[in-house]
Amino acid sequence: MKTVGIIGGSGFIGSHTTKKFLQEGFKVKVSATDISKTEKYNHLKELQNSQNLEILPLKVENKNQLKEFIKGCDIVVHGGTPFQLDVKDPKTELFDPTIKGTENFIEVINEIPTIEKVVFIASVAAFNTNFPLPPGNKSPKDSIDENDAPFMSEESHPYAQAKFIANQTVEKFINEYPNIDFEITTVSPTGVMGKSLSNREDSTSSGLQFLFKNKIAPNPFIQMFYDNDIEFAMVDVKDVANGIYSACTKKGLHGKNYLLSSESWKVSDISRMLNNEKPNGNARITYKNDAAIRDLGIEFNPAIIPLTEFSK
Repeated sequence: MKTVGIIGGSGFIGSHTTKKFLQEGFKVKVSATDISKTEKYNHLKELQNSQNLEILPLKVENKNQLKEFIKGCDIVVHGGTPFQLDVKDPKTELFDPTIKGTENFIEVINEIPTIEKVVFIASVAAFNTNFPLPPGNKSPKDSIDENDAPFMSEESHPYAQAKFIANQTVEKFINEYPNIDFEITTVSPTGVMGKSLSNREDSTSSGLQFLFKNKIAPNPFIQMFYDNDIEFAMVDVKDVANGIYSACTKKGLHGKNYLLSSESWKVSDISRMLNNEKPNGNARITYKNDAAIRDLGIEFNPAIIPLTEFSK
């Protein structure tokens, strides 16, 4: 039985990823930043094959805890970066855990001899920090794929900037150490939609769907979505979990970063679908998914599936 360590394995994407690996017969380690807050990971103990699940304390800024967590793992998935839209202190809330945590992780994995594969859960922000708006060099009607030059703006949301810089850190490591003994692959989802496996109310992805469904704007950033009826690229959380699993278990993907995305819809139509109403417009594929379909074998669900599941 192989062992996978999933940093952030009790979050929205992480829980579905943990479920997938348990179903496939893996021993799974999941990190918890505060092991005393059992409400954040208790839902994982209800999953099939949860006897093969272990919850361990980990703060990604702590190298000793990272070493202890990764020790004995064949595969490591790093998805333990906070996704927050409302930020009071970007440095301590986003940049330190996202960027410093990635730097520490890279340093530690190079010292663990058992590792065969590392998968980073990045973000569409690794390609475009302006998301959901187009990058500065493209129009709203243009499409984007993995061959486009990454775009970053210092005016973008701090979360997007942090994810962009973290991904650059990973790419720098891959270029500087071409002869490492394990593969590194990255996946970059667009707006992740669907039903949470937990009852937690602090998930930004679930929160965003709630806001769209009820047409609520808690801040100017979200208000801009409604004012401009922007086009928002989405992906089913289950497809993201399947993509992560595939990236972990397939060989020959070293150094690749895959966009995980399905359809793009106007926010007004997303609201309609979340309320079980028929959309007025049509879907587009703004962020191309050809590489993920080809290499990871994903058949992406149309957006209506995760949106309907969220609303049940």
